[in-house]
Amino acid sequence: MTVKNEKAEEKKKDETGEKISADKSTDDQSWGYDMYPERKGAKLHRSWFKTIFGAEGRESLDNAKCEANVYHCVKNSPIIKLMLAALKSAGCEIDIRRHISCEVCIQPVTGGYDPELNQVIVCQNSAASKRMVQGVLLHEMIHMFDYCRNKLDLKNIDHLACTEIRAASIGHCSFMGSLLQGFSSPINIKATHQICVKNKAKMSVLAVHKVTPEKAEAAIERVFTKCYNDLEPVGRRIRRSSDDMPRAYAEAYLYGYT
Repeated sequence: MTVKNEKAEEKKKDETGEKISADKSTDDQSWGYDMYPERKGAKLHRSWFKTIFGAEGRESLDNAKCEANVYHCVKNSPIIKLMLAALKSAGCEIDIRRHISCEVCIQPVTGGYDPELNQVIVCQNSAASKRMVQGVLLHEMIHMFDYCRNKLDLKNIDHLACTEIRAASIGHCSFMGSLLQGFSSPINIKATHQICVKNKAKMSVLAVHKVTPEKAEAAIERVFTKCYNDLEPVGRRIRRSSDDMPRAYAEAYLYGYT
């Protein structure tokens, strides 16, 4: 689950192997919010006022732009090409026409992963640029990789916490990114990186599990060490404005990702 960071917005304006127990799994009533309304057959209710001023009613244009950005990332982004190769190696080859869908989402969500249909969702009304789409694809493809490789059960809060920790650790919490979001300081980079990862993971868990913040935090702490240190298939934490993405792609053949 990719969710916009609230602090950043204000500044702009079980992979553990444990058995699923009753306190770690949830029933359908406590699972998920309706973040992708069209996916469940709901119709969009537009405001005539917002439509007049161009804030709504441009779904077709947004969809075309989103699909163009997805195609660009699939063809040109080293980190997305690495994820595609890793998924293929794991036996889950992606057909972008089938497994990636641009849709209207509820704010502040920018993307998601639907395990029932094995689809990555890119929110066309939130992920507006190629860079944002690349971030969404990387994040959600890590979930897809975990689902394929480890039979991830996203209704198990420990499993969900683990994959969200991995996605945040590998793709989001670069030092500069977490500094801008208010999670990091120059004093202890390692510790503040972990704080950023925990906060990002917590936001994502709360977005899809109707649990208290305390339960989300407890799940994150239970699995944090193991999942934070699992960097497969990228093999490193991506730093902003670095050569980490092309380097990871260049090394992909060492792991059989071709």
